[in-house]
Amino acid sequence: MVQYFRRCVIISNDDLRVNEKIRAREIRVVNNDGDQIGIMPLKKGLDIAKDRGLDLVEVAPNAEPPVCRILDYGKYKYEQAKKAQKAKQNQNVMNVKEVQMSVKIEEHDFNVKVNMGERFLKNKDKVKVKIKFRGREITHKDLGYDLMEDYYSELEDLAKMETKPTMEGRNMLMILTPKSDRN
Repeated sequence: MVQYFRRCVIISNDDLRVNEKIRAREIRVVNNDGDQIGIMPLKKGLDIAKDRGLDLVEVAPNAEPPVCRILDYGKYKYEQAKKAQKAKQNQNVMNVKEVQMSVKIEEHDFNVKVNMGERFLKNKDKVKVKIKFRGREITHKDLGYDLMEDYYSELEDLAKMETKPTMEGRNMLMILTPKSDRN
């Protein structure tokens, strides 16, 4: 994959040129350990790599002359795939779970919704709290704000408020995120 930015070519690691695919006439050859062997014609670099039973890989095509490294390309690709897989495992995926309520919610139902939010937050998910206003309930937005404050005060030890309660049409929304272990 080649991307063009301001007259320079950036080649991603997926498209490294190997052995005969290298187009430069003269290259700077680097050993597998990082020691420089020197600047030489491409043919001589390929011969050195073949004598060692390894591949010649162009690692810096934009340098003058291009830098090529002698290494086992299959092993290199395998290690890169393992690094990418490990980085993906360590990635923290955060889902958004929604809790819906009404302004006229009873105490027991409210406690059920609090328990749901607590479970979601312990599972490291964000919680989107939504209050639906039906009919003439929309004139009593202050009841919605009070309900949101009560909900947040119940979960304050587990969550921090990402967005304060806001109105979107006939719905009031608030987003809570789990407190990280670092805070």
